[in-house]
Amino acid sequence: MNFRHSLNNHLSHKLSLSGVLIALGVVLSAFYIPLGGAKLFPIQHLINVIGAVLLGPWFALANAFIISLLRNLAGMGSLLAFPGSMIGAFLAGFVYEKFPSHRLAALGELIGTGIIGGIIASPFAVLLMGKEVGLFFFLVPFVISSFAGSLIALILFESTALFRIIRRKQQEL
Repeated sequence: MNFRHSLNNHLSHKLSLSGVLIALGVVLSAFYIPLGGAKLFPIQHLINVIGAVLLGPWFALANAFIISLLRNLAGMGSLLAFPGSMIGAFLAGFVYEKFPSHRLAALGELIGTGIIGGIIASPFAVLLMGKEVGLFFFLVPFVISSFAGSLIALILFESTALFRIIRRKQQEL
């Protein structure tokens, strides 16, 4: 097997897994937890962590963007899905790339979406959605949602042999 063929297989693998994660993210976004003025989508954060670990920061970021876009086009999301999910997905992937630990990737998701995304969402809501909210208005809902999704991801990574097999196969590529 030559290098080019191996590279194409690796890209095909990443694109295929991205497609599955994006489909799950869109389909399962019908299930959310209302909290005040926000909708909590822990599945998005679960997918962010899985994508970060298995695909890396750039694919995780692209997946989060595409899921947010499709959710908004289908009327199942809000514009606030963009800043939180994209920052969290990228940070989780970046942290995993530097320190290969799914636990640290989950922490990256929590910090990226919950804290950074929660703060950035407020001016985003004011400028693009015309909502008058304080700077830390979305912090608590974003932290709760990203914590729940990150915790689910940790449980899956810790307890599911399937993810260990997938990670081992990915490292072989």
